[in-house]
Amino acid sequence: MMEQNMKAMTACPDCHLKNTPRDEKELKRLQNRLSRIVGQLNGVSRMLEENRYCGDVLIQIAAIESALQSFGHEVLKSHMETCVVEEIQKGNTEVIAETAELIKKLK
Repeated sequence: MMEQNMKAMTACPDCHLKNTPRDEKELKRLQNRLSRIVGQLNGVSRMLEENRYCGDVLIQIAAIESALQSFGHEVLKSHMETCVVEEIQKGNTEVIAETAELIKKLK
């Protein structure tokens, strides 16, 4: 885990120094979505413990992947509407390349 964190910091050396203030409503909405995803993951764990049918487990995995993808797109949209716009307004066009890399990682 520590190695992954170091790789992430190396790939984006300033990322750990940045923060994105989110209003209370947005933060609550994102936390709720993330909590539902965690609940789905816990559900898959229970399904495995109960030796549930593989097809049912795979359907739940697909649902989790879709939920995570949607969550990522939501965060990306917010990033582009706030952080990216602010950086471009400051004259930092390097943020475009950074965002393109984030989009590739999100797939």
